Amino acid sequence: MDSFIKKIFDKKEDNFVHIQLQKFSKGLFKNKALIKASKSGSNYSINTTAEYANELVRSVAELLDDGQKVKTIGIIVSTRDLSNELSFKNKKQFMGIKQYVIDSEMTKKQIIEICDKFPASFIGLSFSVNGTELKIKPKAPKSAKPSTKEDGKFKVDFCKIKTGNEKLVRSLLFDVSEFKKVEIFHDFEITGLDIPKNESDPLKMRENTVRNGKLVRKLVVDGKNIEKVVEFSA
Repeated sequence: MDSFIKKIFDKKEDNFVHIQLQKFSKGLFKNKALIKASKSGSNYSINTTAEYANELVRSVAELLDDGQKVKTIGIIVSTRDLSNELSFKNKKQFMGIKQYVIDSEMTKKQIIEICDKFPASFIGLSFSVNGTELKIKPKAPKSAKPSTKEDGKFKVDFCKIKTGNEKLVRSLLFDVSEFKKVEIFHDFEITGLDIPKNESDPLKMRENTVRNGKLVRKLVVDGKNIEKVVEFSA
């Protein structure tokens, strides 16, 4: 599964991209969807911020053999009540935000079904399969806010993946070939909102609004700075 960033650059906006952009209002949102990666031999160590969690869960689950089970732990965060739609260990709730704790043996089909059924929820599951290890912090990510300060040091450790799977690596580092260390930063500038005219429900209005703007991808590859820009509407 390609990352939502790659889809934006490939002009392949889909529901996954749209859901990612829902969090943005009009304005400039700097240093989002961050990545830090290193390579040693044929092995990669990649850290990302929370934006990549759902797609990493799905991509790593796709490496499982049919019927194979793996120990899966973590949380699913939602504003919806998923009690009758999800098997979970226990449930936590604070200010309308529900966290469902997962701790069980799961198959490829079960993990992907969660991704398909709850695409708008935060899916923070950790598991290992066939030489690939995925760890995601079991907590709700912070909401996006317009930038008010200059660039600084940022923690890039919400999602951690160790792998030798080139296809998985390329979904994130799609425009980086050979490297020892790479850092990637993204700025989202939302310049316009196409709001549905005949929608009175605020939630549906937010969900169905199309965001227009540009994405700036800034890479530091072994000390060399590279910048790429693409416009989007999704």
